[in-house]
Order: sequence, then structure tokens, then C-alpha cells
Amino acid sequence: MKQVELSLVVSVFNEAEMLPLFWAETWSILQGLPGSWEVVFVNDGSSDGSGELLAEIAAGKERVRIVNLSRNFGHEAAMLAGIDHCRGNAVICLDADLQHPPALIPEMLAQHRAGKRIVHMVREDSVERSWSQQLKSRLFYVVLNGLSPEGFVANASDFFLLDRRVCEVLRQEYRERARFLRGIIQTVGFSKSSISFVAPRRAAGNSKYSFLQLCNLSISALATFSRLPLRLALLLGVICGLFSIGVGIYSLIMKMMLGNVISGYTTIVVLISFLFAVQFFVLGIIGEYLGFIFEEVKRRPIYVVESCLEKSAHGPS
Repeated sequence: MKQVELSLVVSVFNEAEMLPLFWAETWSILQGLPGSWEVVFVNDGSSDGSGELLAEIAAGKERVRIVNLSRNFGHEAAMLAGIDHCRGNAVICLDADLQHPPALIPEMLAQHRAGKRIVHMVREDSVERSWSQQLKSRLFYVVLNGLSPEGFVANASDFFLLDRRVCEVLRQEYRERARFLRGIIQTVGFSKSSISFVAPRRAAGNSKYSFLQLCNLSISALATFSRLPLRLALLLGVICGLFSIGVGIYSLIMKMMLGNVISGYTTIVVLISFLFAVQFFVLGIIGEYLGFIFEEVKRRPIYVVESCLEKSAHGPS
């Protein structure tokens, strides 16, 4: 497999409206770069005609390849599929919605040539981002940094550059089924730098991340990078146990010294309901960790490739 200087990994899921705009801007940037490059589009089970548009873009172009996944495996799996199939000394991952500006590619490459093996792109808040989006992003990193021993760069995005050596480590060592890739690359080591950017408004289409998907990503990030929730659950159990013992001792003293019995049906019901809620909360935390373990031990593939399209003497594979 012939090596190139730069691989651009682009994950695509139902971006038929954005692909022509993305390719026009990206192509103009790539044409001005020195050295060899390739673009690896990962079609993550699109159903809106994105696959056909990608085939048109790649037609007759040796430096454009398409990896078609057999279904939608999710953004994290699509990025990993692109990393697995690229061959560049430097690999840049970005989305096809143009909220990861291709115009920053030369600046990222300059950091790589200066010796940085990882370049984080840190998204700055802008007036075009709603207050709820900014709040969710800040809250996510506050909770993640508060519960994890790792120090994560706030607002780091899925727009980043990786050196070939880092990609080899991801391919060989980091094959978890539950992944938080932007977190992994912050903890894998190697020399790093960061560049701030403001994401432009979407020209067309809508975000493909639903609220439930964002919640799932947040839970995955917490479960894969921290055991502190389990310890907090243990601490909560100890506190509730001590509280129950204290109430029991107080009741016994009241009975023995004053002859009074603490009455109050409502109080008892509330206390029992509270303790049951705590119990189920703790069981839920344990269940999440057991669920991640269950997924790991099954060792099912992270993604399945249906086909790879590239210009060659043998045609599409």
C-alpha cells in the first residue's frame, strides 16, 4: 500500500445536501497543498443518496477512496474505520458538514511538520451556537473532568490530526467497542498542540446527533474513563447506611428514655421510597458498567465494511 503525506478521513451520514459544498471547498484547499494526499470518505450507512454522490465524487480520482459500511455503526466507529483504511503520515479526521473548516488543514499540517504528533481542534463558543448547546458542552466537560482522573481539554472536537504512529497505536491497542475517541487521543500520550476555531453555521441539513445519542456518548465517555461513579455509589450506600443506623439509635433512645415511639406513616413511606430510589440508582450505575463489560467480552466487530471503492486497474473492490 503506497504511503502518502496526508490522509483526510471524512465520516458521512446522510449529508447529501452538504457533500457538494464540502467537496468544492475541500478540493480547492487540497490542490494548494505540497506533497501527496488522499481523501477517505466513510459512508456510515447513509440512506439519503450520499453513497451515490460519493461515488460520483470519487469517479476517476485515484486519490479519493470510499469505505462503505454495511449499516450505520455510529460516528465513532466511522472515524475508526477511516483511520484503519488510511495510509497517510498525517491523518486528519473531520465531518462533511463544514463545521470543521477545511481551511484550517494547512495550519494543522504546519503543526505536524513542527513535530506535533497530535493536533487538537478546540471549538470556541460563538453567537451562532445556542445557549443550550453551549451549556450542554460546558456541563459535559465539567462533569467528565470532575469524575475522571484525566484532564480533558474542554470543547475538544472530533476534528483533529494524528501522526501515523498514533494511528498505529489506535489500530493495534485501542479496540474497545465503547469508545470516546477524542478522549482517547488526549490520554494516549505523544507531543500535542491545540488550535482554536469557530465552527461556521451549517449551510444545509441538520445535525445527526439526537439528544439521546449525546446522552449515550456522555455515558460512554464517563464509563470508559472513570471508575469514580462506582466509588460514589459505594459512598452513597455507606451514607444511607449510617443515616439508617442513626435513625434507629435515635428511635431506640426515644423509646427507652422517654417512652415515645416515633410516629408518622408518611415519614416512613418517604424514607423507604428514598432508600429504594438510592438502591436502584446504584444498581443502574453498576448495570451500565456491566453492560460495557458485556459488549467487550462478546468481541463483535466495531464496524463491518460492505465495499471499498477506489480507482485501480481492477476496479472497485
